[in-house]
Amino acid sequence: MQTSALKVAGRLSAELMRPEGAERMLVLAHGAGADFRHANMTGIAEALARQRVATLRFNFPFTEQGRRRVDGQTVSVKTLVDAVTTAREAAPDLELFIGGHSYGGRMASHAVLAQEMPVSGLVFCSFPLHPPKKPGIERAEHLDRIPLPMLFLSGTRDGLAEPDLLSEVVERLGARATLHWLDTADHSYKVLKRKRLIEVDVFDELAGVAARFMNQLDV
Repeated sequence: MQTSALKVAGRLSAELMRPEGAERMLVLAHGAGADFRHANMTGIAEALARQRVATLRFNFPFTEQGRRRVDGQTVSVKTLVDAVTTAREAAPDLELFIGGHSYGGRMASHAVLAQEMPVSGLVFCSFPLHPPKKPGIERAEHLDRIPLPMLFLSGTRDGLAEPDLLSEVVERLGARATLHWLDTADHSYKVLKRKRLIEVDVFDELAGVAARFMNQLDV
């Protein structure tokens, strides 16, 4: 497997992970609480590599600068657009998808509306539908305007995506959207091992579903 350190927009740290035989790449944005090197981000990327899917992980400006407060939507969207450009330049032969964990995935959804990009679909890992203990679907209203296929990978114990509400959103989106529940996982992919009905690791579960989604959309 090839792993390369890159820069997004000439200043933001990034890493390209490309397994042998890869035909697709996911531009994978991190969440609000950690940078692209966090164990969860690495776990997702390594699991996708086992499925022969490449990834580009990168920092938003706030994590690159060591700030705790997330960037505004305009800055985050511009960073995602730059990350897609970097991915295209680094691996022009790979079909591109965009998404991310929590905040990163939500910003990816705004990015595809803000600017046309060469991506075939979106992969949301723990989409933050609402704040903790404040159920609602306002954060998903803009998804109706996205014409691309979307995959939602959400834990059955995710406190930021009440199951009934997320199911309602996905149903509303129709054939464009697919929802997969990660068995016993919370927002950070912690699972209840004794109650988990499948033996596969949660990141391998996530990656397997994501790879099948991307393969089915092969153009």
